Amino acid sequence: MKKVLFTLLALGAASGGALAQSSVTMYGVADAGLVFDKDAAGDRLNRVASGVASGSRIGFKGKEDLGAGLAATFVLESGFNIDTGTSGQGGRLFGRQAYVGLTGSAGAVTLGRQYTPYYLALRDVADPFVIGLAGTASNIMATTNYRVDNMVQYSTPTWSKLSADLAYGFGEVAGDNAKNRSMGGAVHYIDGPLNVTLTHHRKENLVSQQTRNTLLAARYDFGVLQGNFGYADNRAIDDSKSNDIIVGFSAPFGATKLVASYIRHNDKSNLNRDAQQWAIGAFYALSKRSDLYTGYGHISNKNGATFTVGNATDDGTGNSGFNLGMRHTF
Repeated sequence: MKKVLFTLLALGAASGGALAQSSVTMYGVADAGLVFDKDAAGDRLNRVASGVASGSRIGFKGKEDLGAGLAATFVLESGFNIDTGTSGQGGRLFGRQAYVGLTGSAGAVTLGRQYTPYYLALRDVADPFVIGLAGTASNIMATTNYRVDNMVQYSTPTWSKLSADLAYGFGEVAGDNAKNRSMGGAVHYIDGPLNVTLTHHRKENLVSQQTRNTLLAARYDFGVLQGNFGYADNRAIDDSKSNDIIVGFSAPFGATKLVASYIRHNDKSNLNRDAQQWAIGAFYALSKRSDLYTGYGHISNKNGATFTVGNATDDGTGNSGFNLGMRHTF
């Protein structure tokens, strides 16, 4: 009996040592809210929506220590619609993210379905709404390439407060490697409360036309509030040009955080379809994991522009929108 007990204890210690070298974490977001849209004619659409402030999701991420400072990592993240219980991202099993990679002192390499460096700069640096609520920058600014399939990304280590990302998405079209491919990158300068990022993204279609977007994003934490800024230069598939400017802030007051932003879209084509958006929102923390939120956004379209007020997962239906909901993270 003593031998059996000793053997079980030894095996437990050995397995515990092995587990200490790797970890797998399950996480997620459950977000649902009321959305009230109104268009210029006064027509309304009221509904319950999922992922208003943040897309509802369940994910798994893991890391294994391979020794000598090298580690294997992975992320599998599935989006879902909490209002209907259906899958998001067109029904993909892991439509939000799905990648595997290696990380070490020389940087990190990841392969799979991933966020583009351009999108992350807009979401995390330029937009105080973090691509959520009725004030999301994606209502006006280019975010057509949130994620890219078949992407290889390399992220450098930080040198003298500078780091960079390089990304290439294979188009996988037989006979022409240029068709449907994506290329992008970003350079970051981070010094305490200051984050300045310059990023570019290019996407080719099946007939060798391309969209190009360049963004200079900046964020500074003043302590009492955080200021955000972004300037984007865009070229559409038809080679028409436009630019966008976003300015905003977020300010905490105890359990409440206020956010606001203004975006101006300048269409340089002959159609001159300019637009402006202003928005305000608030989050109230019930705990570290749960909060209530509200937001309002309004877009002024000119010369037939058709921008609509959406949120984190919805394009919206009108030029103004009001949100009220709850978000829980786990």
